[in-house]
Amino acid sequence: MTDALLALVGNAKAGTISVVAVDDDHLQVVGTSEVGAGCSTFAVDAARNRVYTAVKEPSPGIVTLELDRLTGTLSELSRTEVPDALAYLTLARGGELLLGASYGGGWGATWPVTDGVVGERSKPVQHRNVHCVVTDAAGQHAYFVALGDDLVAQCAISRDGALSPLEPPTVGLDADAGPRHLILSFDETSAYLMTEFTGEAIRFDRDTETGTLTRAESVRAHATDRGLSDSELGADPKEGHLVWGADLHLAREEAYLVCSERTESTLAAVRLDADGHLGEVVALAETQTQPRGFNVTPDGAQLLVAGEASGRVSLVGISLDGRLTELDQVATGEGPNWVRFV
Repeated sequence: MTDALLALVGNAKAGTISVVAVDDDHLQVVGTSEVGAGCSTFAVDAARNRVYTAVKEPSPGIVTLELDRLTGTLSELSRTEVPDALAYLTLARGGELLLGASYGGGWGATWPVTDGVVGERSKPVQHRNVHCVVTDAAGQHAYFVALGDDLVAQCAISRDGALSPLEPPTVGLDADAGPRHLILSFDETSAYLMTEFTGEAIRFDRDTETGTLTRAESVRAHATDRGLSDSELGADPKEGHLVWGADLHLAREEAYLVCSERTESTLAAVRLDADGHLGEVVALAETQTQPRGFNVTPDGAQLLVAGEASGRVSLVGISLDGRLTELDQVATGEGPNWVRFV
């Protein structure tokens, strides 16, 4: 299995991370390791075979793990306590800077990393329900998505990891949109955001010199013919049959933006033009129940989708015309909701 593409799947309710091999359109669980309850986000330093995962029990923390690619096991190297549980982790600057977002705590921050050990937290950026943080490739700018405040906070990152607001410091969205996850295009001239309560994919123009975002076009990236209504903070999307947007990723060399929605358990493929502008939804496919997290294979031709309520992941092919077809599926553990390739 050393020649197969490997993915890590976080099983939040089980408190485990599974290593899944993707080989010839087939999936196989290579190994599953106990890491701690609530492991619903992690960041991968593939060059060093290290994984940084957030856990909720016995107390909120960041656990550094070492990946054995041959056996598929993860071994704990160190643990750092944090004030509140984290919803998102990402690495920057060659694995020497870790950034995180705390939904419950309402803050985002950075930590220096030395030989896998996570250092002291920076002075945090504070907004309600910070759900996501991403950086540019150089690690100069950070974007914290605040679901509760309907905004994206945009920051500069100093050499020592300190955060300072850009001008303007935030980019606002419509009230009760519920911005959730953000990604950058490969050339970093566009940013794409998925909203939880309206199920919209929103594109922003990004100034590569200043790092600032400017809202551009948007499209509904969910099933619009199944009676879904827009949601709001605190509502139960399953009880009210409400929009429950989740994750988004680029596929097929940025020809498509794929978005997941959990109430109807769908994936939507949005066509992008040559400049990365959003077009129409060209494909909508049912997938694992409650697809909270997914990711795209390095070649851009397949998706690995985790079903939060099914305990399984699906390998989904995306064709050149955007069609989405399930190729295989496998059980990983209770509550899978995070996927990253290594």
